[in-house]
Amino acid sequence: MADGGAADEVVGLASELIAIDTTNASDSGGPGTERPAADYVAGKLADVGYDVTYVESGARGRGNVIARLTGSDQSRGALLVHGHLDVVPADATEWSVHPFSGEVRDGFVWGRGAVDMKGTLATTLAVARQLKREGVVPPRDIIFAYVADEEAGGFNGARWLTDNRPELFEGATEAISEVGGFSVTTGDGARAYLVETAEKGVAWLRLTARGTAGHGSLLHDDNAVAKLAAAITRLDRHRFPLVLTGPVRELLEGFAELTGIPFDPDDPEAAVARLGHLSRLVGATLRDTATVTMVEAGYKANVVPSTARATIDGRMLPGREALFEAELAEVLGPEIEREYLFMPGVETSFDGSLVDAMAAAIGAEDPGARLLPYMLSASTDAKSFQRLGIRHFGFSPLRLPPDLDFTSLFHGVDERVPVDGLRFGARVLDRLLRSA
Repeated sequence: MADGGAADEVVGLASELIAIDTTNASDSGGPGTERPAADYVAGKLADVGYDVTYVESGARGRGNVIARLTGSDQSRGALLVHGHLDVVPADATEWSVHPFSGEVRDGFVWGRGAVDMKGTLATTLAVARQLKREGVVPPRDIIFAYVADEEAGGFNGARWLTDNRPELFEGATEAISEVGGFSVTTGDGARAYLVETAEKGVAWLRLTARGTAGHGSLLHDDNAVAKLAAAITRLDRHRFPLVLTGPVRELLEGFAELTGIPFDPDDPEAAVARLGHLSRLVGATLRDTATVTMVEAGYKANVVPSTARATIDGRMLPGREALFEAELAEVLGPEIEREYLFMPGVETSFDGSLVDAMAAAIGAEDPGARLLPYMLSASTDAKSFQRLGIRHFGFSPLRLPPDLDFTSLFHGVDERVPVDGLRFGARVLDRLLRSA
């Protein structure tokens, strides 16, 4: 399929979306920045004839946009195509270009959100507009959703929508969204496109250690800061048990077939080490993890505080929530208080007509390429939409240069997405939505 329609429009849409600063400072209770981008998306959809629904949670500016394209077979479940409008902060002094410029240079679109995930939003928006302009009636209903607050857990976006406006997703049985469908090139040039079929669960923890306050010049044997420091040092050194899950096994077996290098299921870490840039992502899905991200204690140099606190980013394999919590309690010890915010993992099988349609759409644009399932170590809005019984896949098609360290661009400095990759993704998604 030659470029045209959505593939011609996608780069400009991505640049314009990136230029709208939707930084999410992770204050889920406060006003948001998503509305200008939501208004932009809503306008682009309305321009071609969509009936657009705009809704906000109780927090001002947390815009969410939903539109539906009616399909020919109402007996089939609808396909949800969703993505988030917000981005993480960026320090312009660290970047080669301004992070909210949307500059197109050297074959890339640059800026915060280029890969996470305004490039993908541009792809879905370009295809949605093309289908409507052509009067396409897809085989099933397609629900396009552009939501707020994913970077802070979706409490003003997908999670709020599933709690308060589930009727907007009526009939949806399957979904596609971010962090999947990107290419990985092996040493001999063979390409695999990874489809996310599972996500680790999330446990955001607030740890508190308590002690006796006093003057810093005196002797102390009940120091809250020291207790907390010892506990998080134990946690940093702890390694959770290795568990070879189904999606990770299928991925490593698939790479073994592509490369001809045997895979030993008794030593999956050796296979992961051969994956190059991808090893950081896949390696994190071999076991649970718990990473210290913030520490707070004290208010004056000569005062021993009575409390010290730390924040932990915990990620556990699907189904290991209780085991993770028990192991964490043992490592931290009884003196450390723990408050949890849990979001369970997501997992589905790598089969069915939608997977077949993905493979056909990729194969039409990249003959000989292969689809492989994988588990994401991070979190997406799939965790919210799964509560409506929606089966989820990470599939945002993107053909990447072999030497691009794609995973390092997520939340990274000089985030950028290939122009050719965006055009490729628009062609693939167009094929998929016309047939799936």
